[in-house]
Amino acid sequence: MSVNIVAFGNERDGFSEDNQQPSLIWSYLRRSALISQIDSSLSASHVGTPVFTEYQACIFGNVRLVVHDCPVWDIFDSDWYTSRSLIGGADIIVIKYSVNDKTSFQDLKDSYVPMIKKALNHCSVPVIISAIGARKNGVPCTCPLCTSDRRSCVTTSEGVQLAKELGATYLELHTLNDFYIQKYFGGVLEYFMIQSLNQKSSEKMKKRKKTQKCHRVQPPQLEQPEKMPILKGEASHYDADLHNLLCCCQCADVAFYPEDLSTVVEAHKIILCSVSHLFMLLFEVKSPADIRDASIMRTAQSLFAVDVGAAFPPAPRGVPPCVPPVRVVVKDSVFCSCLPDILHFIYSGTPWEWVWLLVSHTADISWRGAFQWEQLEEDIKKKLKDPEKTEHVLEKVKCILKTPGKLSTVKDYRSHQIKRLYNTSLRLFFNTPVLADVIFKIQGATVPAHRAVLVARCEVMAAMFNASILQAMSLLICAEMYQVMRLQHICELYIITQLQSMPSRELASTSLSIVSLLKKAKFHNSDCLSTWLLHFIATNYLIFSQKPEFQDLSVEERNFVEMHRWPSDLYLKQLADYRNYVHSQKCHCTVM
Repeated sequence: MSVNIVAFGNERDGFSEDNQQPSLIWSYLRRSALISQIDSSLSASHVGTPVFTEYQACIFGNVRLVVHDCPVWDIFDSDWYTSRSLIGGADIIVIKYSVNDKTSFQDLKDSYVPMIKKALNHCSVPVIISAIGARKNGVPCTCPLCTSDRRSCVTTSEGVQLAKELGATYLELHTLNDFYIQKYFGGVLEYFMIQSLNQKSSEKMKKRKKTQKCHRVQPPQLEQPEKMPILKGEASHYDADLHNLLCCCQCADVAFYPEDLSTVVEAHKIILCSVSHLFMLLFEVKSPADIRDASIMRTAQSLFAVDVGAAFPPAPRGVPPCVPPVRVVVKDSVFCSCLPDILHFIYSGTPWEWVWLLVSHTADISWRGAFQWEQLEEDIKKKLKDPEKTEHVLEKVKCILKTPGKLSTVKDYRSHQIKRLYNTSLRLFFNTPVLADVIFKIQGATVPAHRAVLVARCEVMAAMFNASILQAMSLLICAEMYQVMRLQHICELYIITQLQSMPSRELASTSLSIVSLLKKAKFHNSDCLSTWLLHFIATNYLIFSQKPEFQDLSVEERNFVEMHRWPSDLYLKQLADYRNYVHSQKCHCTVM
């Protein structure tokens, strides 16, 4: 191991009478107690001109020290190749100049420092700048702001600025005695020598480890298992389904008429009652004692009248003749003209509690709810073109959507609305005979349901209720067509989540047949689930290959599992070979 030092510059000023004064580098090598076996020779540049002195010695006992002392800067002009080679191979660079030779310092700063910076562009080499000599203007001044010797001498501030440009360490040596050479200059130089040796030792150790690692038998690397297919969640179609139900009016069981019976607007009791206590009162789902709100009862009596008289037009489309619709007369002609827009708002899927919070100005609601209400206001304004009538209709809508009773504070009101959020929606009518018009009989048990909700949310049910007996039977025979697509997708996600959360020990001991699940998924055209189960079996190959059900896989399925199995067969062979090698070497395995 060696340390290479390159020194540039002349510490003697051009007008000095003592040209026999030893140089800084030679004085350090001769006086340092750490250096031995010094040998010097005059070396030539690439073009054959002798321009630097080469010193070879030993430092720290057995470390080889090579120093190139170049007192003349002309080497950068005459032989750039040699100067660049010296800088490129240097571990430490020393730049010397005399504080009494302003001309040489100016040449160094203007001409040679840019060359050194260019040569050190991609290197991280420590640089020491040594300002040597006592300024001849009297007492040496070290103040950076001093200007007394700025004309003929190099000031301290100029030397410090030069060191900043090179990122160097700046030293001032007023004389070449033992203190300045050994303690001051030598201490800094030896510090950088130790840093250079530590860095070289670290790099050598890394290189040795890398070489040893290349020649050593390596354990097999276990590759990562293949990624499972990604199942994206499907967005809810609840809002669109209710809107389509209103537009097609299939299974409509309410018909709104004006007093002159000129037009009809169809709707569904289950939807209306899920959003309004007024409609619950109107269709006798609740009694006045349950409502206990005089304003709701007054609005219901003044706005609507239920009548099943024979003088009405025929029943709306989509309602079987044996089930007559509830016929409601709208007493307010202005309100009746806006009824289609109001129903569109009710069927938009916006929770009615949000609407009441909005119209009563008691809380902030979501952007979507605010947009639906603003849209209703715009539609009514365009239709009526009368501010007073518009306000009149909007007040009626607010009363329809009103919560029974009055609350004392806004805080209590908000709390009350949160508690009632799920009690005044479609959840209130789930699995209850209230307004139910369909009964499912399952193994002796009965499940009440609502035709309008089934038609809106399930295409199979919509086709069944709107089709003949033969078509309904055909749909019943085709079992997979009874599945609601979104519900089927949710079941797939649930099965996958449960299997993924099952530990390996439980997976190995469970009686659940994954192969049987795979075959059922294929039979019912669940392509996403069947593909995922094949990957699941392949990823847990070591567990499933030991189970009897593994033999039930088809040839195509077995080939897929073998192709995508984890760990792979190649890895298991490599692992066995490595274990044999470790056992033969009588050493411990670093993997298992």
